[in-house]
Amino acid sequence: MDKRVANADAAIEKLFDGATILVGGFGACGNPENLIAAVLRKGTKNLTTVSNNAGMVEFGLGLLLKSRQIRKMICSYPGENKFAEQQVLNHEIEIELNPQGTLVERMRAGGAGIPAFYTPTGVGTVIAEGKEVREFNGQKYLLEPCLRGDFAFIKAWKGDRWGNLVFRKTARNFNPVMATAADYVIAEVEELVELGSLDPDSIHTPGIFVNAIFQGAKYEKPIEKRIVRKRA
Repeated sequence: MDKRVANADAAIEKLFDGATILVGGFGACGNPENLIAAVLRKGTKNLTTVSNNAGMVEFGLGLLLKSRQIRKMICSYPGENKFAEQQVLNHEIEIELNPQGTLVERMRAGGAGIPAFYTPTGVGTVIAEGKEVREFNGQKYLLEPCLRGDFAFIKAWKGDRWGNLVFRKTARNFNPVMATAADYVIAEVEELVELGSLDPDSIHTPGIFVNAIFQGAKYEKPIEKRIVRKRA
């Protein structure tokens, strides 16, 4: 069994207009940079993207927003991308905001085959509009549906040809759960290693969830918002 593909362009061969893509990353960490660049080259349009954030103007999903390939964003924090903000205010794209924990749990539920769940987060706010509210033990809860994608774009630190993945630090926040909640999962890794190189007890995403894998290149790893103290 060998799930390796030559590069990002080969990996997204099945991507189609109107697809829903779960895009890994937490802030500027763990973004599938090569896959996003491949979508930009391919020109796939009317995409729905599910992510923690909207990227930056010249990085991450910000590139696809700038090229107007995204029709709808489902995210929890679009605040660092002024271009995305302007598109939303001009009604050029749709946006669905989710509390961060709710967003993760919706995908976890989707990966586990759970159609919906109740959460206290968002009760009494605009998040609750149009949603079922029930009371358990004297507390109100919202019914939130699960969330799945046609594709998941995952960025890992290391992986092998079976698709077993290891993430590094903050990049582990969204990528692993997204790998369970899509019909077709593509992983790009910083280092493609030989079978047996990864400690079985340290694998974060088993290869059973991954359909294609390749070694990426030229990772930028930018700092989302650089704040430094002036020298004395």
